[in-house]
Amino acid sequence: MKERSIVSWNQMIASMSQGKKDEEALELFRKMLDEGFELDDATLVAVLPVCARIGAMDVGEWIYSYANDKGFLKEVVSVGNSLVDFYCKCGNLSAAWSIFNEMTKKNVVSWNAMISGLAYNGEGEAGVELFEEMVGEGVAPTDSTFIGVFACCAHSGLVDRARELFASMSQKFQLSPKAEHYGCVVDLLGRCGNVREAYELICSMPRKPSAALWGALLSACRTHGDRELAEVAAKELVRLEPWNSGNYVLLSNIYAEEGRWDEVEKVRVLMRGGGVKKVQGQSATG
Repeated sequence: MKERSIVSWNQMIASMSQGKKDEEALELFRKMLDEGFELDDATLVAVLPVCARIGAMDVGEWIYSYANDKGFLKEVVSVGNSLVDFYCKCGNLSAAWSIFNEMTKKNVVSWNAMISGLAYNGEGEAGVELFEEMVGEGVAPTDSTFIGVFACCAHSGLVDRARELFASMSQKFQLSPKAEHYGCVVDLLGRCGNVREAYELICSMPRKPSAALWGALLSACRTHGDRELAEVAAKELVRLEPWNSGNYVLLSNIYAEEGRWDEVEKVRVLMRGGGVKKVQGQSATG
C-alpha cells in the first residue's frame, strides 16, 4: 500500500492479535508509532490484549498514560474495559480497581471484566460482592457475567452461593444456562465433594452433556472415591469418544482397582473390536 490510514494499521494489528501472533502485532504497533500516526481508541483496544498475553507491562503502562492524556479513558468505554482487563491479567488488581472506579461510563462488559479479573486473581468473594453491586445498580448480567461469578465461587468454595446464582439465571434474569455454565457448576460441586449433586445436574441438562462435563465428573469421583459414579462417567466418555484410548484405560483402571478382572478383559475386547490402540505410556492396570 502506497498510503496507509489509521484504519489500515488497526486492521492489521487486530488481525495479528486475533490470530495470536502477538510479537508481530506488537512490532506493527511500534512501527506505527515510529511513522508518527496518531493512535485512536481502536488501536488501544487492539493492542492491550496483546500486552496482557505476552506480559508487555511497559507498553500497557504507556497506553494507560496515553489514554488518560487523550481523554479516551473517560470518554471511550471500550478503552477503560481493555485497561481493566489488561491490569487484571497482569495481576495488578489495585490498578484495575482504580481504573474501574474512575470510569465515568460503564457497560456490562466493564463489570464482567472486573468480576472475571477478581476470579483470575483469586479474589472470589470480592467478585461475588461486585456482582451484587452490579445487579443493585440495575445492570442486567449476561452469560459472560455468570461465567465470571461462577469462577469467583469456585475460587472461594462458595457452593451455596453458586447454587443460588445458577437458579437465578433462569428464574430472575431469564437467561438459559449454557454448557459452559453447567460446566462451571459441575466442576465446583465436584471439587467440593458433592459428586452426586454434580451428576444430578448433568442429568438435568436439556441438551446432551459433553465429554468435558463427564471428564470433570470422573476426575471429581476419583478424587473423592466414588467408584460407582466414576464407572458411569467413564462409560459415558467411552460412548461419546470411542476413538479415545485414554477413556478405555480410565474405565479399565476403575475395574482393576475393584478387582473386577472380567470387566477389565471386556474393556480390552471392546478396544480391540473398535480398532482403538492404546497410546504408549498410558497405564492399563492388570
